[in-house]
Amino acid sequence: MLTVEKDPMTPKNRQSLILAASLATLAGFAAIPASAHSPYLLPNGFALDKEDHVTVEASFSEHVFVPTVAMLSDDFHLVGPDGKAVPLKPVAMRDLAMMEAPLPAEGTYRLTSGERQGRVAKAALIDGVWEFVDPRRALPAGVTPVDMQSITKAEAYVTRGKPDQAALAPVGKGIEYRAVTHPSAIRAGQPAEFEVLFDGKPLANADVEVEAARAGDVENVRLPIVTSDARGRFTVTAPEPGLYFAMTRHRVGAVGAQPARSYTYALTYSVTK
Repeated sequence: MLTVEKDPMTPKNRQSLILAASLATLAGFAAIPASAHSPYLLPNGFALDKEDHVTVEASFSEHVFVPTVAMLSDDFHLVGPDGKAVPLKPVAMRDLAMMEAPLPAEGTYRLTSGERQGRVAKAALIDGVWEFVDPRRALPAGVTPVDMQSITKAEAYVTRGKPDQAALAPVGKGIEYRAVTHPSAIRAGQPAEFEVLFDGKPLANADVEVEAARAGDVENVRLPIVTSDARGRFTVTAPEPGLYFAMTRHRVGAVGAQPARSYTYALTYSVTK
């Protein structure tokens, strides 16, 4: 199962019983440096015809696409075929947040949580790899833990009518995938190509974890981990049609007054015949 450090981020100026319940759920994991919760956005359709909107679910989950803790964000938005961003207003429940995204014109749309700043926890650089650490853990000699903040972003693409390219343009901040193969053109048995970017530049040697969704209590199917090449490129070949989830994590040390950060990017996409 994919893992991502838990993230009790709350939107500014949001106070509600729903939020309190969500934080209480997360609190049970507070002593664990990394939990089995993965972030995702799930639209109720990917290839649309005359529909003028799409409904989107946002959650953290131990079993991807089975919601566990509602995802909250100050920056949910939709990027349309004109390249402009439209804010989305979620309705938060305990297990998930829901929102409607308008699709006023034909073309491809990017649904995104935006960058979500999460909790700060202790991490250490051990054998060249950043790891979250339990405060009770004995660290190797000379290794000093630092504060590390989690940053998550979850995205998905939907297309009304004929697909286009404008919404696929990278943001250039944090970690993200650039879809080389258009998300509407991903077919089972054929390689789909993406590029991992960090602050707008190709990120080499980044691991990509991919799951094929299975309903209910059936365990998702994990595809072999793939790694981006020197150009940040990677390909995934889905064995069959269905719903897929890809995730990459990238951790960086502190820069000036900015603490060390753990970035997580998650993409939901559909594969057809």
